[in-house]
Amino acid sequence: MIIVLKPQATEQEAKHILNKIENAGLKPLYMPGVERIVLGALGDERVLQKLHLESDPLVEEVKPILTKYKMVSREVQAHNSVVRIGNVPVGGDKFAVIAGPCSVESEQQLMSVADVVKGHGAVALRGGAYKPRTSPYDFQGMGIEGLKLLKQASEATGMPTVSEVMEVSQVDSLCEYIDCLQIGARNMQNYGLLKAVGETGKPVLLKRGLSATIEELLLAAEYIYDAGNPNIILCERGIRTFETATRNTLDLNAVAYIKQRSHLPVVVDPSHGTGVRELVIPLSRAAAAVGADGIIVESHLNPAEALSDGHQALTGEMFAQLMQELKPFVEAAGRTL
Repeated sequence: MIIVLKPQATEQEAKHILNKIENAGLKPLYMPGVERIVLGALGDERVLQKLHLESDPLVEEVKPILTKYKMVSREVQAHNSVVRIGNVPVGGDKFAVIAGPCSVESEQQLMSVADVVKGHGAVALRGGAYKPRTSPYDFQGMGIEGLKLLKQASEATGMPTVSEVMEVSQVDSLCEYIDCLQIGARNMQNYGLLKAVGETGKPVLLKRGLSATIEELLLAAEYIYDAGNPNIILCERGIRTFETATRNTLDLNAVAYIKQRSHLPVVVDPSHGTGVRELVIPLSRAAAAVGADGIIVESHLNPAEALSDGHQALTGEMFAQLMQELKPFVEAAGRTL
């Protein structure tokens, strides 16, 4: 429920109502605005109805939250959230480009691609230290050594880092070395992991599951938010459909739909969304045009020798082309790179 207080209501009077909500076994939310205070109550709405808050002289209106996801909904917060990865804002007026290799392979490989993508305008560095691979025989990542290299690259370039966490036991080590924890598509509904990253307070980049609905993605974000972490960036990375021409079907209408339903920032992953190097640039332009807050793309200076996903990684020259072609689309959407 959303409880809108009258303009004359004070903070102290609002806290009195919040105490009533909490004492009833519900989760209270305090959302002070410019003109008035708005409160929230999450839990069994039958219990809330017994409080008869609509009869309180300080209450102007009581409105139900109609969606299953509550705290990530625009019904609770009308304005867009901005999540900071280190010193980089995602959301707002800036269009964030996060780039780097699928996997960290060596110090030389990571540092060289980090220098290139930063030189062309990327604001954050992505790289996998733990890799969830379909085949158990494929490269599984460098683990903790990869995390250390990402930290080293961050210190050298000034770019904050994004890397995937695959299980609860890895959370602490990633928090030590990485600025933003990525939840991959295969773990979107790993609720124990969602709660664990929620308890860290670290920014979380939450990727949509391979066959997940938009509502399931938003409910996964709700798990993180409910654990105490509002620093969530949603990521559309393509879903599995009957189409076989591309690796996945990049669902760009999901971006526009989510922006209407949720206040969280949304980025697009055209690398996994298509799995085709030549399609990454046009789909990145489309992501900017449809209202995404940024993109996360894979880049490798020698894709032919990449240990994972080389077929979808942009070369240095293609990344430069991407940034050049993105600019007019980003500006047309009212943002800047």
